[in-house]
Amino acid sequence: MSSTNLEQRPEKSGRINLDTEGAEQGLAQLVLTVMELLRELVERQALRRVDGGTLTEEEIEKLGVSLMNLETKMDELKETFELNDDDLNIDLGPLGNLL
Repeated sequence: MSSTNLEQRPEKSGRINLDTEGAEQGLAQLVLTVMELLRELVERQALRRVDGGTLTEEEIEKLGVSLMNLETKMDELKETFELNDDDLNIDLGPLGNLL
């Protein structure tokens, strides 16, 4: 190699420059995305059971309250980590959006 090529390359310190705040935000985004996906799946399954007539009125009421509480908690977590619904909707390329 010529000395010119050596001068243009940045020094390698052997360390990875981690942005701890960015890593925390990314992890929160990933975890909340998975939680939102699971919440939506549970909600869809609950609606199928309600439509199928396999639940009592009391079970339907409990299920509704539980789903509302879960949605409220998700909203609180999104606010805590300064995320919105679009942040949780991961683009899967040719497969489309996750949510």
